[in-house]
This record gives sequence, structure tokens and C-alpha cells, in this order.
Amino acid sequence: MRIRKAVITAAGEHHSRLPLQTLVDRHGEIRPALRLTLDEIVSAGIEEIAIIVRPGQAEPYLTAAGSHAPRLVFFEQHNPRGYGDAILRTRDFTGEDAFLHLVSDHLYLSRTDVNCASQLIQTAEIQQCSVSAIQPTRENEVIFFGTVGGTPLPQQDQLYTVNTVIEKPTPTVAEQRLIVAGQRAGYYLCMFGMHVLTPSIMRLLAESLSKAPPGQPIDLSASLNQLAQCERYLALQIDGTRYNISYKYGLLLAQLAISLSGNDRDLILTELVNLLATR
Repeated sequence: MRIRKAVITAAGEHHSRLPLQTLVDRHGEIRPALRLTLDEIVSAGIEEIAIIVRPGQAEPYLTAAGSHAPRLVFFEQHNPRGYGDAILRTRDFTGEDAFLHLVSDHLYLSRTDVNCASQLIQTAEIQQCSVSAIQPTRENEVIFFGTVGGTPLPQQDQLYTVNTVIEKPTPTVAEQRLIVAGQRAGYYLCMFGMHVLTPSIMRLLAESLSKAPPGQPIDLSASLNQLAQCERYLALQIDGTRYNISYKYGLLLAQLAISLSGNDRDLILTELVNLLATR
């Protein structure tokens, strides 16, 4: 299994403009958030990229993509029926290939020389199955994320066999159904916003859409939960951090994290100290 295609969802009503916001990268260059995401996945070996957008919004994405524009193909989500429906729009693009999937409102920062997308792709290609990236998350935040339950894979650091996926559980439900051996008390394994998925997910999404009442949206987590029941499906704890730029101050926190890991770290630290000293 070789991962050469990626699917990015960017058609959400409140998220479609987020990838077009600009940040300063580690080298001090101003770039759209989309460009940072594309830089990461292309460096991980991705060659073709599908982006699901709202009708009429492809042009600004092409501009923001810069040199990566020739790699892009767009799918407009007319009559949207949720996150799962958005991914399903790319079924002809992914075909019988496994693919990398990312959400457009997250930015990723690795703690190693291997970026987050590369960590995930390398694991999926070795394990030859679907793998979702995860991050230990405090129980008060599980209501914002898809969350997995499972068991640690023997002799495999930070890798888990998934048996349950629940979309935005309450802390009570998480405590009852999603405790994973080895995790700190009060922490759960929440989605990182990045997956490698086999073609089976498209079949499961299509079944979910066909069974849903007319107009009712479908999510991804329900189909991932089904995936765990029908084939081998793993979760990898990424050595890095996700930053959700759709949150309040999310873009600011992402910018600070990127800057503090880059060439201007000392400058940023100095300015932060000066800012705190004057307040």
C-alpha cells in the first residue's frame, strides 16, 4: 500500500475561509494556512490532492496553493450533508487507492525531524491498513473531538488497535467506553484531524448516506467505528501537536507555536516578555 493521494475537506460553513488565513512560517515567510498544509503533505510523498470546497470557492484556494496548484483537483459540495458526505464526494478521485485525509482547520507541528503526515503515512504503509492519527486529550475537551477506544499494540510504541470510535462523547461516555490502558487518568485518545484510510471507508460512508433520512448529515466517526468492526484499523499517537485554527485564539496559538519552533524564536520570546512586562 503506497499513499500518493490526499483529500482535504474545506466546505464547512464556518471553516471554508480558514485555510486562506495567513501565518508566518518557521523561516519567517508569510504563507496561507493552506500552503503550510500542502507543504507538509507534499514533503510526505503526496502527489495528487483533492479539496472539497463550497460552490464557487476554488479560485482563492488555487491562488493560496502557490506552486502546489497543479496538484489540486476540486470537488464542490452542493446540497451538503455533513463531513462524511464531503469525503464521499471524492470517491471517483480516490478509487481503489488508500488515501491521506486531513481537515482544513488544523495545523500540525511535529516534535521531531519527521513531520506529522510523514509519521502517519510511514506507519500505514508498514502496517498495510487504515491508521488514524490521535493525540492524548484532557477529558474536558473530548466533547470537541472524535475519540477512540482500543488496546495498545504489543511491542509497538504509541500504536493502538481501534475497537470503538465515538464522535464528541461526553466525559461520562468516554469514561464508560473509551478508556485505553496506559493513558494518564483523565486523558483520552482523540482524533488529530489526519487519517490514512482504505477504500472501505467510501463504501461505509455510502451505506451511511443511503440509510440516513433525507437531508440528515452524516459524520466520519460512525463509519470509522464500523471500519473497526470489519477490518484491521489502527491509531497512531503522533509525536507532535495539532492546532485547531477554528477555535477562539486558535490561529494566534498556532502562530506562536510555529514561531517558537522557527528561526525567530528568540525575537518572539523577547517580544512576549516585553508585552507581559507592560501589562
